[in-house]
Amino acid sequence: MKFSPKEGEAGTYVLDVTGYVCPHPQLYTLKCMEKLKSGQILEVLVDNPSSVESVTQACNGRGYTILESTQPKAGVTQLRIQK
Repeated sequence: MKFSPKEGEAGTYVLDVTGYVCPHPQLYTLKCMEKLKSGQILEVLVDNPSSVESVTQACNGRGYTILESTQPKAGVTQLRIQK
């Protein structure tokens, strides 16, 4: 698990949870979202399909906005979530 500011994009952070299985990606995502200020963005990299669904549901349930879901490379989903 790696959480860091995104280079060149102020107010955007990256959380890499590739290699982790449920419930860890969801838990790490929510913990990182708590650290952000309103309006900031977290990009989450996930390689477990069921984790994509659980992260999305958990964020929607807490009022966070899923801005985008893309696949930057095979088997990896990137979720852009705004607090």
